[in-house]
Amino acid sequence: MFEGIFHKKNQKISPPDLRDIKELSGTRAAILACDGFEESELFEPKKALENAGVEVTIVSIEPGKIKGWSGKNWGKSLDVDMTVLDAFSEEFDYLVLPGGVINPDKLRNNPNAVAFVQSFVNKRKPIAAICHGVQTLIETGMVKGKTLTSWSSLRTDLLNAGAKWIDEEVVVDHYLITSRKPADIPSFNKVMIREFIDYHITHTMPNTESYVVTL
Repeated sequence: MFEGIFHKKNQKISPPDLRDIKELSGTRAAILACDGFEESELFEPKKALENAGVEVTIVSIEPGKIKGWSGKNWGKSLDVDMTVLDAFSEEFDYLVLPGGVINPDKLRNNPNAVAFVQSFVNKRKPIAAICHGVQTLIETGMVKGKTLTSWSSLRTDLLNAGAKWIDEEVVVDHYLITSRKPADIPSFNKVMIREFIDYHITHTMPNTESYVVTL
C-alpha cells in the first residue's frame, strides 16, 4: 500500500497480467449513465472491465436505451440493464461514472441517481470517474478534502466543493479514481483495473490517513 501523500508523474503502469485478470472474475461493476454520455468514456472502460472478468451493468434513470455523444453529434446507443431504483437492491463492487456534458448534468439533478452514487460512498467502494463524470460526485459531498482531476472547466466547481484539483492524467485518492478527458482513457483504464484488483483482494482501503497517487 501507499504511505502518506505523494505524486508520481510519467509513472509507467503495465497492463494487468493473466493472474490479475482472473482476480476480477466474479466481481460486478455498475456504470451509471444517461443520454448524452461521452461515447468513448463509457464503451472503452466497459470493454476494459469485461476483459478483466468483471460483470458490467448499465444503470440509468429510465429504462430502455441511452444514446452517447461523439464529437459534435449523437453517437452509439446501448441498452439499460436496470434503473437506479432497481439497482439499489443489487450488490455491486465498483462504480464507473463516464463524462459528457449532457449526461452528468442530468444525473446530478436526479435525486435517485445521486442517492445511488451516495450508496457507494457510504460503503467506501471504489468509484472511477472521468471528465465531467465528477459532477455527480459533487452532489454527494464526498469530494470535500479529496485530491482529484477532471475536465478543466470543472476546476472551480470542485474547489468550491472543498476538493483539491490537480492537472494530471489520473489521480487516485483512496477509493476515488479520476481522470481528465478521452485522451486519458488508456491510462484511466489501467489504473482503474489496478485499483479494483487491489480492492477486490483486500476488501478494505489502506489504514493510512490519506494517500494520493497521480499519473
